[in-house]
Amino acid sequence: MAILAIVIAYPVIRAIYLSFQADQGFDQATGRFVDGGFAGFAHYTKWILQQTTNSLGETIACPPGTLCSNFWESVGITFFFAIVTVTIEVVLGFWMAIIMARTFAGRSLLRASVLIPWAIPTAVTAKLWFFIFADQGIANQILGRRIGWLTEDWPARFAVIISDVWKTTPFVALLILAGLQMIPKDVYEAAKVDGANTWQRFTQITLPLVRPALMVAVLFRTLDVLRMYDLPAILHGAGGASPTTTVSILVVADIRQGSFNSASALSTLVFLMIFAVAFIMVKWLGANAIRTQETQRKGT
Repeated sequence: MAILAIVIAYPVIRAIYLSFQADQGFDQATGRFVDGGFAGFAHYTKWILQQTTNSLGETIACPPGTLCSNFWESVGITFFFAIVTVTIEVVLGFWMAIIMARTFAGRSLLRASVLIPWAIPTAVTAKLWFFIFADQGIANQILGRRIGWLTEDWPARFAVIISDVWKTTPFVALLILAGLQMIPKDVYEAAKVDGANTWQRFTQITLPLVRPALMVAVLFRTLDVLRMYDLPAILHGAGGASPTTTVSILVVADIRQGSFNSASALSTLVFLMIFAVAFIMVKWLGANAIRTQETQRKGT
């Protein structure tokens, strides 16, 4: 508990505290930086309402091109990445797990090969796909046309999705494979005796019994994508103005501009967003587990 308090609790509490403090100002009389004092919810309204103050202290809308004007667009991009990538990874990961669960010659080699993308560091993966999606890269050479994977809005977003799916689908497949291996083979044999076809065995046996492992994979991947930074930052830059700017990229961009307290407010919003998503998914998983246990008790 002490280690968790130091590693998790203190940074969160400190970030929340800084989010309510005004940025430091320069005192020309003393030549020193002084604390700005209590700022209330000014930093939060800056991001949520996209409002800031001018040199006269008047509240105005964030000018186009500023970081705070990109907040809601970045939130939309972040959730877009989460929904699309997790959906594709679950479908491909399930397919890969079913293949790896079968008994055939070379199965161990196949499993090791599938896990290679997951073992490669994300920064290396991003650089690899950066060269693939270059104007004269392999992707455009194969397609026979010039697509701005690194410059145009939607091609850039699909480049992030493709890169992330290639990188993390093996992780999803590994978790689902663990769930598949816990299903007794006798269940499938009994279903075959009862005349169940392949689709019925998949929907009535495989999906219900592998659901706990599947939902854990969905939870982990959803939380990872919601805080994704390195992959889009390396592919398209971390300045906060690219078409693949996630909320985490906005946080780092705000810190680089010297707005530490504003970045703390944005970090708190990211924390609340991820916590809300995790809470909903964990409650959903818990309800399914209780329902499964009750069904098993009734069956026995």
